[in-house]
Amino acid sequence: MKNGDLHQPVRQTIALVLAGGRGSRLQALTEHCAKPAVHFGGKFRIIDFVLSNCLNSGVHRIGVLTQYKSHSLLRHLQHGWSFLRNEFNEFIDLLPAQQRVDEASWYRGTADAVYQNLDILGSHRHKFILILAGDHVYKMDYARFIEDHVAQGGPCSVACIEVPVAEASAFGVMTVDAKRRITGFEEKPAHPQAMPGRPGRVLASMGVYIFNSEYLFAALEADVKNPSSNHDFGRDLIPAVVAQGNAIAHPFDMSCVKTSPEAPSYWRDVGTVDAYWAANIDLTATIPELDLYDQEWPIWTYQPTLPSAKFVFDDDGRRGMAVDSLVAGGCIVSGSLVRRSVLFTGVRVHSFSSVEEAVILPGADVGRHCRLRKVVIDEGCRIPARTTIGFNAADDARRFYRSPDGVVLVTSAMVKALGEKPA
Repeated sequence: MKNGDLHQPVRQTIALVLAGGRGSRLQALTEHCAKPAVHFGGKFRIIDFVLSNCLNSGVHRIGVLTQYKSHSLLRHLQHGWSFLRNEFNEFIDLLPAQQRVDEASWYRGTADAVYQNLDILGSHRHKFILILAGDHVYKMDYARFIEDHVAQGGPCSVACIEVPVAEASAFGVMTVDAKRRITGFEEKPAHPQAMPGRPGRVLASMGVYIFNSEYLFAALEADVKNPSSNHDFGRDLIPAVVAQGNAIAHPFDMSCVKTSPEAPSYWRDVGTVDAYWAANIDLTATIPELDLYDQEWPIWTYQPTLPSAKFVFDDDGRRGMAVDSLVAGGCIVSGSLVRRSVLFTGVRVHSFSSVEEAVILPGADVGRHCRLRKVVIDEGCRIPARTTIGFNAADDARRFYRSPDGVVLVTSAMVKALGEKPA
């Protein structure tokens, strides 16, 4: 490709972000919003990562497909992502399920969600369509992905990453030949085969695809006519493309954005309470695997106008401080110790409390004399004074949700069910 044409494929690409899923494995965190709208990293939403990847990669024409409890997500996009300029042919179009095909069908699967918007896609006349999951956390230069797709010359490319065999049942698992052609694809296999020469590892789909638009349109038309199809990319459309010999694998290492060559290729599906807690807590490390401080690849979001975080009282036994922690704007830590935790916007921690390995979502309030360890506190939740969580497994499981790895999720409804008065 000539230097003058280096980014031409990007200008011929439209991105579709699939953001309609609930994410039920996140338990009560998605009772009121879709998984892409869940808060992450102190001040972001999960969907901010894929949208920032688009913006930083030069993909400025984006459609966001929504369905499940989309109000919070739509409000976030309207507040934080309305700066693209239509007069420059930049946009984020919101594409909620509208029963466009018939009066009985909402989006029946990820492929059907795209199919129901074929008329809109056709009107834009882009040569390439980038399909993205809106519920993963990672930094990826889609321009490199698109350019690799063009260089390979096939109609479909699938981004992939190595994961442990133990985690394979949560992903689409593929096998590839020496030329990166995908020769086999199985969605969420119970007994996956390890990669040749890589015992204990499998090659997993990242839920990131690029298609030549005319090829995708034809594939979607064929899929919708198949009565046995689930109308899903991972379960139906991608296996059909693989069976035709038309899918190429794109290793994530080729387009992962890193601040140093030795840094790992970071990609997380924060789809469980354990994974969500671990990914947030990892950000408190001295050198976290995900670098949020890279000014050359910023993560964009909506930020309310709030004062800076504040730490008050400097008395023995009542000292407001946070160590190895992320503390967002509007927080007040009053005479308490916060250690290895993430405090989101507007959190209050009152005096004489101890908070460790906690992920505390916006607007939550921790009363006096509380002891919290390895917890996720939901948005707006008020923890009553003298509450202890994370020190007695049986007691935690009785009162709240306790994950397989011992993370305790606490919501306002759970606290209310205890019949205790908030601090």
